Amino acid sequence: MRSWMLKVAVGTIAVGLVAAGCGGKRDAIPSAASGGSCEAAEGRITIATGNAGGVYFVVGGGLAQVISANTKLKATAAETGASVQNIQQLVAGDYDVAFSLADTAADAVNGKDAFDGKPQKIQALTRLYPNYTQVLVRTDSGINSIADMRGKRISTGSPKSGTEVIANRLLTAAGLDPAVDVQAQRLDLTKTADGMKDGSVDGLVWSGGLPTAQMTDITTSLKDKVKLIDISGQLDALKKINPVYDVAPIPAATYGMAADVKTIVVPNVLLVREDFPAANACALTTLLYDKKADLEKVHPAAKDIAKDRAAETSPVPLHPGSKQALEG
Repeated sequence: MRSWMLKVAVGTIAVGLVAAGCGGKRDAIPSAASGGSCEAAEGRITIATGNAGGVYFVVGGGLAQVISANTKLKATAAETGASVQNIQQLVAGDYDVAFSLADTAADAVNGKDAFDGKPQKIQALTRLYPNYTQVLVRTDSGINSIADMRGKRISTGSPKSGTEVIANRLLTAAGLDPAVDVQAQRLDLTKTADGMKDGSVDGLVWSGGLPTAQMTDITTSLKDKVKLIDISGQLDALKKINPVYDVAPIPAATYGMAADVKTIVVPNVLLVREDFPAANACALTTLLYDKKADLEKVHPAAKDIAKDRAAETSPVPLHPGSKQALEG
């Protein structure tokens, strides 16, 4: 059995765990005011999410449950390495829907970086909540900025993840070569948390919604032995790569810190292939906003999914079915 199929099975467990927060009677998806059908056809779809313990994994499991409970589709959420891998396997046909950071998705449609010379035929169902770039370091590591990471053991995220993309861009913007100047630990979030707690990792970069369970685990376990650092000064350098980057604070209460910490944020998008059926795209987009309250019960990050910004997915084209749903 292919490895991604094993991960789909793992994702099924997540769906079961969140079912209590997303239950309810199956409702028909209303037709949009214009255009074709807005009712999902019968079938099965798989949703590529991210690391177990991360927000993609939790929200994706909730979304799968909402889809299964309210449409003719049966949806399953799968644990993955996140953005880059998600897009690659989405295009390959391993998944039908995928979570991604907007900057990684932009690279994909433009054929840049991880997708160098190979533009990917993907479209967006909607813009989602923002991801916060969370840079957490051990207080005894001597790290107070990205530049201070020279020679340190830094978890840059899972291979082929959106976190790894941002981590490498931050390091480069600070004048460091990610392949030479830091001891990059390409770890998923669970292994990163273990490394922070046992001292084998000096710091981490994580791109995720607030709060992220594994980050809560680290900060609760280590308390004042760890701290978030302000990386907002690198915004201008990152905006030269992609204008989608912005600055926002991580509230102190998120992880029991003494004060808010400014960081770089980037929106998430929900992706499909360009041949994804228009009726299904319309139905899923409509459902996501009609049942947003159910997703908020699964994870508070879903509160930041805003319909008035749903179509802001450029340069990733909005799927025609989603456009129909948002204009209906």
